[in-house]
Amino acid sequence: MVDETLDARGLFCPEPVMMLHQAVRQLQAGQVLHVLASDPSTRRDIPRFCTFLGHSLLQTDEQQGQYSYWIRKKD
Repeated sequence: MVDETLDARGLFCPEPVMMLHQAVRQLQAGQVLHVLASDPSTRRDIPRFCTFLGHSLLQTDEQQGQYSYWIRKKD
């Protein structure tokens, strides 16, 4: 189940991660954020963001140059 969606398509580094940081702040612990992105650098940046801040990267997907990430905010 997804609690919020962040559409960062069309944006380039560092904007998607900056927006992700703000979006995660708005979530309650344990909630899931679905991130949509088109910047290939998010394949590196979003997993690092999650590892650094302790959030769970539940799933990733790539289809036709579009990237999706499901992130659970740490408890």
